[in-house]
Amino acid sequence: QVRLVESGGGLVQAGGSLRLSCVASGSIYGINRMGWYRQAPGKEREMVASITSGGITNYADSVKGRFTTSRDNARKTLYLQMNSLKPDDTGVYYCALQNKMLLPFRPDYWGQGTQITVSS
Repeated sequence: QVRLVESGGGLVQAGGSLRLSCVASGSIYGINRMGWYRQAPGKEREMVASITSGGITNYADSVKGRFTTSRDNARKTLYLQMNSLKPDDTGVYYCALQNKMLLPFRPDYWGQGTQITVSS
């Protein structure tokens, strides 16, 4: 069973930065896509960013230029560097894993979610 464990959420002022981490464990296929979804209260869950096992990234337009996702395959760890944060970035962020590389990013496994709150 694949497990995804997130850390790094919290409260930050607008314009600030946060870094999320997600450690994967279990049986993970070598060719995959990992990434992040988020969900604000009363809103639909949306894709934020994803990255293939080879390091190719994909971002939602709303976060391009501000967020960067990366991964350390040896440590089985996924990161999301969030800069220039806005109140609209507030929500629950979920780490996710897809068992194949292809887009669209439709995860097979999910982390527990971590709350990001950006204050004005």
